[in-house]
Amino acid sequence: MASLGRNIIRSQQFAKSHVKYGSCAVYSTAPLPEFPAHSYKPPSYQGFSEEKTKDVRKKNLSPGLVTYYRKPVMIHHGNMQYLYDTDNRPYLDLFAGIVTVSVGHCHPRTVKAATEQLGKLWHTTNIYLHPKIHEYAEKLVAKMPGNLKVVCFTNSGSEANDLALHMARLYTGVYDTISLRNAYHGMSPYLMGLTAISTWRYNTPTGFGIHQAMNPDPFRGPWGGARCRDSPSQTIRSCDCAEGECEASDLYFEQLEDTVRFSMPKDRVGAFFAESVQGVGGAVQFPKDYLKKAFDLIRSKGGLCVSDEVQTGFGRMGSHYWGFETHGVIPDMVTIAKGMGNGFPMGAVITTPEIAATLGKALHFNTYGGNPVACAVGSEVLDVIEDEKRQEHCAVVGTRLIHKLQGLQEEFDFIGDVRGKGLMIGVEMVTDKKSRKPMSGEDIGDIWEDTKDMGILLGKGGLYGNTFRIKPPMCITDEDVDYAVAVMRKAFENFAVRRK
Repeated sequence: MASLGRNIIRSQQFAKSHVKYGSCAVYSTAPLPEFPAHSYKPPSYQGFSEEKTKDVRKKNLSPGLVTYYRKPVMIHHGNMQYLYDTDNRPYLDLFAGIVTVSVGHCHPRTVKAATEQLGKLWHTTNIYLHPKIHEYAEKLVAKMPGNLKVVCFTNSGSEANDLALHMARLYTGVYDTISLRNAYHGMSPYLMGLTAISTWRYNTPTGFGIHQAMNPDPFRGPWGGARCRDSPSQTIRSCDCAEGECEASDLYFEQLEDTVRFSMPKDRVGAFFAESVQGVGGAVQFPKDYLKKAFDLIRSKGGLCVSDEVQTGFGRMGSHYWGFETHGVIPDMVTIAKGMGNGFPMGAVITTPEIAATLGKALHFNTYGGNPVACAVGSEVLDVIEDEKRQEHCAVVGTRLIHKLQGLQEEFDFIGDVRGKGLMIGVEMVTDKKSRKPMSGEDIGDIWEDTKDMGILLGKGGLYGNTFRIKPPMCITDEDVDYAVAVMRKAFENFAVRRK
């Protein structure tokens, strides 16, 4: 009965949200799916009203903050894969706080780890020895292949990438660095040059010594076909490649070679940064073997290869613990954050002893990096992923979700691409499959608002904001998958009816 009541409320909300379309039939009349059964009941909300919150946000917080949705959701509680607004309406969180909540909102084991450490030692910095940073560092580097044995703790992924760029330049003695178009590596002034999505860049001097190579995107780029990606879902584009070959990979690699040939000083490279799957860029996957060839090229020019695992690490890809492993490479530096702390603010650079030694040339210090509470939480996250077999879970549930999304792609001409691996998934929306023209922001917004009103929270990404980003906590169930796909189908049906 509780579930029925929730759906009645959602039906009423959904109807109210579509008054602007008039009294004609402008959305599907199919019944809403049942919200997944769960027993958790959050406490009643006591705090600022929504109006007061909006007023403070407008007057006292950065105007650069973006609020999702036309009618924003005001969240006050979370439990595993579910979030609750101030009226205690549940939502299935398919974005995980921007790919940050790995093992689940307020996972009881991470809450316990943080609480116990808070009762012992909050902070002392690393001018003194304290146990947690050393215990965690040993456990963390054990997850890394090769000689990636030294951890430099930070507070965020942006800070980690900032430090990696600094270390690469110190180690190689070469200032010039390469990243890929459509990449996102952070928003500090130092990193804005690495980030190559125009919507995230300000008109200020930035990016000195940083050059972008063509993005190897098999769906939206000039080359790509039906057998390019390491994914259960391939592009709708045709492919003439022989088995085991990828012409698109070769062609994109030639573009990288050109960047090195024309833009690097005396054919030398400082570093090459790449995400294993582009996150903010819309879950873009590279053609097979592209990254392996790129790493070989960069190293032949004396450069270092940096893998940004801020969104793809810690088992989310399903088949491997780290995204770079899906490409068959071992980087010289790995940057991590987000799922590392299940939402607790922390990040790190993991590299070799030789590269890390560059930080011994002068004093280097981070007040909060390796904080005792952060390390206690991070350590417990590693244990939960292993004990609950979350990596294996991502492979099974993620593949099932991708296949179901492929079914929607076959139904609707405006779903241009379904891509990803594990629980790192993107659904790119277009006006039609033939043209692959990006769907407009207004149309995307209509669909997005519908899915929110029906109880699922999706992310958005890509240069045009036309890719739904699906990267939930790694504890979602088959029932959650069925609900999410049913809601998305209904939202797509609503849109199809409205645009007739």
